Amino acid sequence: MNSQTSFPVALLQLVSEQANQAANLQKGTQFCRKAKDMGADIALFPELWNIGCAPCPEDAPAKKAWQDQAITRNSGFVSHFSDLAKELNMAIVMTYLEKHGGDNPKNSASVIDRHGDILMTYSKVHACDFGMEAALTPGDDFHVCTLDTENGEVRIGLMICYDREFPESARILMLKGAEIILAPNACELEENRIGQFRARAFENMVGVAMANYAAPQQNGHSVAFDPMAFESEGGVSRNTLIIQAGEEEGVYIAEFDMGGIRDYRARETWGNAYRKPRSYHMLTSMEVAPPFVRKDSKR
Repeated sequence: MNSQTSFPVALLQLVSEQANQAANLQKGTQFCRKAKDMGADIALFPELWNIGCAPCPEDAPAKKAWQDQAITRNSGFVSHFSDLAKELNMAIVMTYLEKHGGDNPKNSASVIDRHGDILMTYSKVHACDFGMEAALTPGDDFHVCTLDTENGEVRIGLMICYDREFPESARILMLKGAEIILAPNACELEENRIGQFRARAFENMVGVAMANYAAPQQNGHSVAFDPMAFESEGGVSRNTLIIQAGEEEGVYIAEFDMGGIRDYRARETWGNAYRKPRSYHMLTSMEVAPPFVRKDSKR
């Protein structure tokens, strides 16, 4: 990509049909077509789109029925969006409850490129040990892939909802070479979480974009930030907000200036150059001390 090229990301802020997968497939298709018409290079769904982030019930029979909604990355649902990506010549990040070898499904997202190929599938590492996500198997690593667009390549990383509340998630993705981090979401986005998300961009010199469910399912406010906190080296600070939606359903385009981001990453002082990892050994400790001990915590 040259310095004049943008990378338009479509944030699909939707209201789902809950666990009605056929209806979610139809609606998702409609909004992907809108995203393409608006010039997007990639469309980002909110978290667990195939089941509309329908919560896992507590009683055993209903929980089993919820788990049975899980699909594989080779399922007809995912394959439909692979075919659609190829038809539209537009990448898609499809999110779904993923069936795998264990009893409990995973909260996963697949990056499908504009040729219809799955470049990577990421499973949420910080699946909550509380609430509906206690019925999930967490992922165990963060991944980055190289996305081929019509204008060149972009290095993409994924984190899902609660992942973004831990600075290690974005940091590892930066260390693995991510330029843009995409975050499917399904919770209230208020000023603290949005401020936290802005910080992930700033401290790692990466662009970040998050797609949330629209009201009344959640409160929308899908948002994107670039990392360029200063106009020039030693220059005046700038607002890194690219776009923030309201609560209503729609397609919102976050346009990243890849040339500007790359120039900024090459000259500024955040990122990896001045870190002191020899002093960070506590970050990998398994010990949890008060007041942070929780009985439902899984390690």
